Amino acid sequence: MLMGGLERATSGQVLALGRDLTPMSEDALARFRRDNMGIVFQSFHLIPTMTALENVATPLELAGTPDAFERAAEELRRIGLGARLDHYPSQMSGGEQQRVALARASAPRPAILLADEPTGNLDNANGAAILDLLFDLRDRHGATLVLVTHAPELAARCDRVVGLSDGLIESDARRRAAE
Repeated sequence: MLMGGLERATSGQVLALGRDLTPMSEDALARFRRDNMGIVFQSFHLIPTMTALENVATPLELAGTPDAFERAAEELRRIGLGARLDHYPSQMSGGEQQRVALARASAPRPAILLADEPTGNLDNANGAAILDLLFDLRDRHGATLVLVTHAPELAARCDRVVGLSDGLIESDARRRAAE
């Protein structure tokens, strides 16, 4: 929530892409998120009255993307939901809803992709599929992927693991490139 500028730090600084988010106004933070970040929440946060296509296209439209619906449809097809474009969240499984949330976060091609416990509400099979998609999106779009997880097997897939305890960094380890 702090890294995404959705909550304010009570002390210190929050730096992203060389910018200090701490003194930014709510409007400036919203613009920064729109232009630079994609966020995937554990609980999906899809708009229930919008189809999968509309859920993905809406942030693109708000950002002024001229081909918002075409880009949204393409992103949904890439993650295996081409046949579900006109379905509402209530008509999709949890795994499908999380895929829509991934498409929504990645369609604007953000520099930073934040994922907060992206597999927390999914069974093992859907969770593994979502993780593969997240890492594929990171690689395909060249985004920095920041994951919040309690799952050691997920953390092991990351290039850097920062451990927190009571809001303080307790460990910071990088994988060697040869691994």
